[in-house]
Amino acid sequence: MTGRHGLDEYQRKRDFAATPEPAGTRKRARRSEQALQYCIQKHDATRLHYDFRLELDGTLKSWAIPKGPSLDPAVRRLAVHVEDHPLDYASFEGHIPEGHYGAGDVIVWDRGVWLPEGDPQDGYRKGKLKFTLQGEKLAGSWNLVRTRMAGKQEQWFLIKSRDEAAREQADYDVTAAEPDSVLSERTLVPRQRGTARKRTEEDPPKPVKRPGRTRKGAATKAPPQALPGAVAADLPATLTPQLATLVDAVPSGDWRYEIKFDGYRILARIDAGRVQLFTRNGHDWTAKMPQQAAALAGLGLQSGWLDGEVVVPDENGTPDFQALQNAFEAGRSGGILYYLFDAPYLHGLDLRAVPLEHRRAALCEVLARSDSDLLRFSEDFTEQPQSILDSACQMKLEGLIGKRAGSSYVGKRSSSWIKIKCGNRQEFIIVGYTAPKGTRTGFGALLLGLHDDDGQLRYAGKVGTGFDQATLTSLHRRLQALEIARCPLAKAPPAADVRGAQWLEPQLMCEVAYAEMTRQGVVRHAVFHGLRTDKPAQAITHERARPAKAVHSRSGKRDADDPLAGTGVRISSPERIIDPHSGTTKLELARFYARIAPWLLPQLRDRPLALVRAPEGITGELFFQKHADKLSIPHITQLDPALDKHGALLVIDSREALVGAAQMGTIELHAWNAVAPGLEHPDRFVLDLDPDPALPWKRMVEATQLTQTLLDEIGLQSFLKTSGGKGLHIVVPLAPVHGWSEVKSFSHAIARYLAKLLPDHFSAVSGPKNRVGRIFIDYLRNSRGASTVSAYSVRARPGLPVSVPIHRDELSELQGANLWTVGNLFEHLQELGEADPWAELPQVRQRIDDDMRARLGA
Repeated sequence: MTGRHGLDEYQRKRDFAATPEPAGTRKRARRSEQALQYCIQKHDATRLHYDFRLELDGTLKSWAIPKGPSLDPAVRRLAVHVEDHPLDYASFEGHIPEGHYGAGDVIVWDRGVWLPEGDPQDGYRKGKLKFTLQGEKLAGSWNLVRTRMAGKQEQWFLIKSRDEAAREQADYDVTAAEPDSVLSERTLVPRQRGTARKRTEEDPPKPVKRPGRTRKGAATKAPPQALPGAVAADLPATLTPQLATLVDAVPSGDWRYEIKFDGYRILARIDAGRVQLFTRNGHDWTAKMPQQAAALAGLGLQSGWLDGEVVVPDENGTPDFQALQNAFEAGRSGGILYYLFDAPYLHGLDLRAVPLEHRRAALCEVLARSDSDLLRFSEDFTEQPQSILDSACQMKLEGLIGKRAGSSYVGKRSSSWIKIKCGNRQEFIIVGYTAPKGTRTGFGALLLGLHDDDGQLRYAGKVGTGFDQATLTSLHRRLQALEIARCPLAKAPPAADVRGAQWLEPQLMCEVAYAEMTRQGVVRHAVFHGLRTDKPAQAITHERARPAKAVHSRSGKRDADDPLAGTGVRISSPERIIDPHSGTTKLELARFYARIAPWLLPQLRDRPLALVRAPEGITGELFFQKHADKLSIPHITQLDPALDKHGALLVIDSREALVGAAQMGTIELHAWNAVAPGLEHPDRFVLDLDPDPALPWKRMVEATQLTQTLLDEIGLQSFLKTSGGKGLHIVVPLAPVHGWSEVKSFSHAIARYLAKLLPDHFSAVSGPKNRVGRIFIDYLRNSRGASTVSAYSVRARPGLPVSVPIHRDELSELQGANLWTVGNLFEHLQELGEADPWAELPQVRQRIDDDMRARLGA
């Protein structure tokens, strides 16, 4: 044994200011109220391999398996013992930057729980571990055995035991059959090896460190204390940039205007003098811009996130996007200018809530210390905005960016930042190309595609001009690597447009200017401006300009198409961030509840509610409220106090009341299992399947299917919804004829029956200790006064997930209970269309009878 205990070696090998991996600052004791977890991470580092990790003694014991696990007992897979990892690493996915230990992409290929046979500490010490895996992909009995083979690190073998889960390697290669992540939509396409050049002494270090000496006066000073809204905060590892909304004209109101640069959006992270440069999607481009990173290091900043755009000017000083792309491809960063326009973090302070003008003044003060021509401050203009736009268009610039005076910085697309373009221009997906004609080489024209509102990839025309010879040659090589036999479009385009076309995997994106787009969505008179690599292909749709009058001119006023219009509720502190994870504001949550009202209100009608309020956001104190007390919630209904001895119960029965609840800090809405005035007779019961957090999602799906099958067999129809957390809710509608004690007793009998039938899978006893490695069937929500989070209610959890009804046949494809959030739910609802999973629920009126009780042994 090498005595590889604790996390010292893990921490020594990593720079957590530069890598997104969890720091694991201390070893945690084993959690007695949770099963032992395992994970297997697919890691595309120097070589593609699989990292096998078992939780033991508060850390993840780790082995690198070059070829990955095999289900064949005759195949022994080499497993190289490496340093312990922190428990938080089990859910890590992301990119480890180049130049750092383990550089490359990581996904969670499998996860679940492991059940050791015998004493795991003794087995680990002796080098012989036998255990059972219960994961998303792996199952059955396995062995880890230490060998006597020599090497810098211990050499073990991972071997599958002969059981029902075993399969011959020749028949089934689990790593090839199931290559993707179990946590996300990620997969890994291995990088081509051996093509990267070796580093030389002329190459800059990564990440760039601040030079040992700086100019006189460049030392960091504390910022002025007059920055309103600044909050002391640790520097976050990642930052999502604010994006602008396209509008069709200059809006009214108090706006600040800057030039819209024709370049790449780049964010600079500075921590302890170290500089890293990231694209808007979080890709580390520090190595591509060493001189810009060095110039930022010379500012003498200790910490900060700076936001800006990099460009290459042409001979007239106008940004040239194709020249920028050529500079990156040739590795020439000396001509790239970095225009900076915002500072969301600076000097140990979170400035996102600081008004725009104050943030930019602080940034301007910092850049005044720069002696580099590569760093520029993006100036704003005080002239009339229409004349600024006219001048920008005459100078062949792309347009303007407008920012509302006094606005905060939010990490998403916002109407407080707008863009006004001089002409039609946007990104397209390259779906094919035509053969060259005449003297042209490479290709003739690029065939373009866009995603429509339904997510289908549609034909959008072609572009055959704007290429120089170097672009034709280099781009043709990239196109050839993506050639496929079949058209990738949802509908075949006109044959005359694509005769003799070579189709491509829809991965490359380009920026194109065009005169107009026809009603059929096809561009005319298009001109190629360059490839784009800073956006995901699935995000490319037709960007339609909003009417300028629809953009509110002050944060307290609303867009013309605002869902809050007509509610009569004023949202105080509208820009307050209630979820730092997603950057969602109080105003945006209120808009969500106004917009979801047609789906949510039928679930709430006449049902007493318990509100979960978070006046300071989800990271602050949460309040559970069942009665109005002294808090006045706009438009909310109070039931007759005689219905409940504790006071008047709350009911929400209108869009105005939903918005009023959001105004008073409500995040979650929990509903009774009965409707007024018949509160003594529940009209449903709920089984909340609450899993041990370490269990793989597959176990959750199986448990739900088993429970619904039992309900089918005893004659009860049931409906499903995600909890918005870790579990699932099974809702069983009833005729309101039974009493509370009868319904609770019956739901308890279901839980006891399943726990007795499958004791290793289910528990009918509450408490974390009783669900270790199992799923607790929570029947306790079926008492009078108890409640369950409503369908379409938001949850007070990071990302603001939503509890969402699902079709029963969706269950097997579901990847988690918190997939839909405030940010993406409406896309899902649009996909569903009229196929409401709960359409039949209101008409189902079932009774509990003696035969059902007898079959459960109740």
